Amino acid sequence: MALNATITAIGTYIPEKVLTNQDLEKMVDTNNEWIRTRTGIQERRIASNGQATSHMSVDAIKEMLDEYDVDPETIDTIIVSTVTPDMFFPSTACLIQEGIGATNAWGFDLSAACSGFVFGLETATQFIQSGRSKRILLVGADTMSSITNYEDRNTCILFGDGAGVVLVEPTENSEYGILDSLVYCDGSGADYLNMPAGGSLNPATHETVEQGMHYLYQDGRTVFKFAVNGMANVSVEILERNNLTGDDVDFFIPHQANKRIIDAAAKKMNLAPEKVVINIDKYANTTAATIPLGLHEIVKSGQLNQGDLIVFATFGAGFTWGATLLRWGQ
Repeated sequence: MALNATITAIGTYIPEKVLTNQDLEKMVDTNNEWIRTRTGIQERRIASNGQATSHMSVDAIKEMLDEYDVDPETIDTIIVSTVTPDMFFPSTACLIQEGIGATNAWGFDLSAACSGFVFGLETATQFIQSGRSKRILLVGADTMSSITNYEDRNTCILFGDGAGVVLVEPTENSEYGILDSLVYCDGSGADYLNMPAGGSLNPATHETVEQGMHYLYQDGRTVFKFAVNGMANVSVEILERNNLTGDDVDFFIPHQANKRIIDAAAKKMNLAPEKVVINIDKYANTTAATIPLGLHEIVKSGQLNQGDLIVFATFGAGFTWGATLLRWGQ
């Protein structure tokens, strides 16, 4: 019998430290009103010193394991979507495996920037549908403060830290779980959003550090233009491909990069405002963690019901973008 992949459990972790727009006013030439009107962000969470992506991920996973009574030894695969791994190697997946005692799992890191969770979910779905995996831990986590230049007013206002994790398992009910997905990339956008140094092209030197090349770089206007079109178009495309309209969607959980991008996508889908999950005001852009954080909010608040139809949509560096159509339940 054909298998669908479905999400059966979820957990999140958000650091305690809050960095408000007012705090940023004291650090760079910016102001609260400008940040709120241009991005929708009011505050973001920042990891403490020594707190890395694996640490936040393990905390999110332990919350999920406890709440859903999951034995970590039953997990067979770990996929970690992140652009801020603890280190280049070993993978953050290996560190997480050790941290939670998932002794029977193998795993790897996946790099798709802000599209990481959607790309990871597509990957997990393929493992489930092929029968190669039965219980997959999918992590979307980033410590963006570790690569953010807090003297650059154009980027430091945008990002925060956080982790979200879901358990992906098979279901024999074809009406539930991951119904469809679309994933894209266009490498011609690489110059507009990247971290120039630290890899094999520009290894760490005194010069690369002095030039700030280990911080993320973004051409904001270009990225905004591509993101508006990419996320809006892929959201509509996945609906049309499945003969659906905005009326059929119960929740739209978009990547939280900019509220104006979210609004443009929701408008193109003809969605009522109450169907759009927005938490950018509280957490800013946590990169691969934004979508699981949004999903967790509607699960914990009791808004999400069995059979609800959800659309995830995202856009990120690469350029990468995509959408997932999910029927909640098993």
